[in-house]
Amino acid sequence: MTEAAPKGLALIRMGLNNRKTGAMLAFGLAAGLPFTLLLGTLNAWLGEAKINLATIGLLSWIGLVYAFKFLWSPLVDRMRLPLLERFGRRRSWLLLCQAVLAATFLLLAISDPAVAIGWFALVAVIGAFAAATQDVVIDAWRIDVADDRATLGILSSIYQLGYRIATLIGGALALVLAARIGWQTVYAIMGAAMALLLLVTLLAPDTPRPAVQQSDVAIPGPSTRDKRTGLIIVGLCWGWAILTIAAFMARVLGTPVGETPPSVGDFTRLTGPWIVIATVVVPALVAAWLNRRTLDAQYYGWDAPEADRAPGFIEHGYRALILPMAELVGRLGFGVVIVLGLILSYRLCDSIWGPFAYPFYLEELKYTNDEVAFASKIFGVGMTILGVSLGGISFATLGRMPTLLIGAIVAAASNLLYADLAAGAPVIDAVAGTLGLHGLGVDARMVRLMVAISGENIAGGLAGAAFVAYLSSIASKEYSAVQYALLSSLTLLVGSLGRAGLGEAVEQMGYAPVFRFTAALGLVAVVFVLLEWVRWKRELARAVKED
Repeated sequence: MTEAAPKGLALIRMGLNNRKTGAMLAFGLAAGLPFTLLLGTLNAWLGEAKINLATIGLLSWIGLVYAFKFLWSPLVDRMRLPLLERFGRRRSWLLLCQAVLAATFLLLAISDPAVAIGWFALVAVIGAFAAATQDVVIDAWRIDVADDRATLGILSSIYQLGYRIATLIGGALALVLAARIGWQTVYAIMGAAMALLLLVTLLAPDTPRPAVQQSDVAIPGPSTRDKRTGLIIVGLCWGWAILTIAAFMARVLGTPVGETPPSVGDFTRLTGPWIVIATVVVPALVAAWLNRRTLDAQYYGWDAPEADRAPGFIEHGYRALILPMAELVGRLGFGVVIVLGLILSYRLCDSIWGPFAYPFYLEELKYTNDEVAFASKIFGVGMTILGVSLGGISFATLGRMPTLLIGAIVAAASNLLYADLAAGAPVIDAVAGTLGLHGLGVDARMVRLMVAISGENIAGGLAGAAFVAYLSSIASKEYSAVQYALLSSLTLLVGSLGRAGLGEAVEQMGYAPVFRFTAALGLVAVVFVLLEWVRWKRELARAVKED
């Protein structure tokens, strides 16, 4: 009896861990499908429906939902859903999000963007909101259920596997199927797939809600009154930014037929900088003010009794929205200006044109869905892996800052490949001829596309690996999760805001000049990397001197 009991417990535990890994794979699929279908493949459908590029760029703003998801993460963590709470702390939210996503794809399947683009966009925005919320819940679930058998590392790897499989299904497979059965049917199939994932969620393990959450206990720092004031300021700024973007999207998409919609280029140029100020500069200033208040309180003994209070939601909001920036500002001082400039600009030149890739390949260059599916989603994945590998090798041999600089340079230069492709590919043809690529039995047009995608994906993989490593090195170990989430979200901000204006510029000037412009934008990141390299060397020298 005593020997059998441990064996029985071991078998039960093994089965539970199998449920964890199986659920993690399914959750990776559930996260990857909406991201690919709403922020990537959807643009191929819009291009085929002859939606103008300015509107496609505007609709890409739904990707900002992913950038803003940390804003409502405290609510997701604390709120009990009526009727669904009985399914579990995390499963209740997953069931809600996945049901909304299944409904989103089914509603898109019965919609026509060429006839009702406003309704189409509204459904896509709701789906993106559900997908971003699902990501918050999945990240929390992975941390909650990890143990010494199903470790966080194992679960994260399985999640990435499921996510990558989903990008192939929602990307390459969706393109191939759309050429044969139409976009509406493809999205109906994807909606049915999301509905099936609800069954996996019902069977997934969950963890009980703690009696006292970590955020119910105040941490040393500003007083409750100061935290509340900071939250109000930051909340108003973020709220204004979100409402401004949403209102402009509604104005453009709701413009009656025959009337000229507001210029997205003017909005990007005139309002875009204020949105960056409201969402980055003001929170940084608030963080600096709260740091100063904390130092004053420690020096003069102000507000000491409030340190023992449990302000609940205010404390949670402070931890999620202000503390990551406050710690960064306090640690880096004025160097935070360089760090934030680098974060905002580093992935700019490769993220800003993302929504126009499919219209460029399919509508401008007249490649088929099958050709694009193979070149960008199958062959391109291998090139991205190669780029990531080169990034790792560069880190091992050259170090962090040289790799970061190389990543910024090649990411900018890769846009020149697309400028050449848009201009008829004279340089690509000459290089391919010199290397003998035309003698491999592949059509010359496909060689051009594969060379351009190879350069862009290798550069993107290398730059992405360098940037993730840089963010990880900048993030504080004490606040790594929330700080990394904030910094990675800011990465998407400027590129997403600029997309609508870029689409308008393509319609006015063509693809080639715009690609040259995006390559020039990449030089901004190069400058910030050089400044950060100088700052980093000074910090290192100061640390050595102090030792």
